[in-house]
Amino acid sequence: MNRPTGGGTTAKPPGNPPRPAPRQTADRAARSARAEAFLRGLVSEMRRVTWPSRQEWVSATILTIALVVVIGLYTYLVDQLFGLIFGWIHK
Repeated sequence: MNRPTGGGTTAKPPGNPPRPAPRQTADRAARSARAEAFLRGLVSEMRRVTWPSRQEWVSATILTIALVVVIGLYTYLVDQLFGLIFGWIHK
């Protein structure tokens, strides 16, 4: 954003924008090199991934849903049992 920062009202002469200080340029180059190395490493690792087949995805999904249902039923039954026990004790 170009906003006045206070001071005089002198206008800047037209032309090229000011060049960043050498330190800023070096920092940007280092960050760019690190980002490029990261992306190259990411692509390399993603090529090594062994993705599951459709059949493996389906069987894993069915297993997950079955386990959720079984654990839900177990939790419900234990809750009912404890409710019965504590109901007898509380009377």
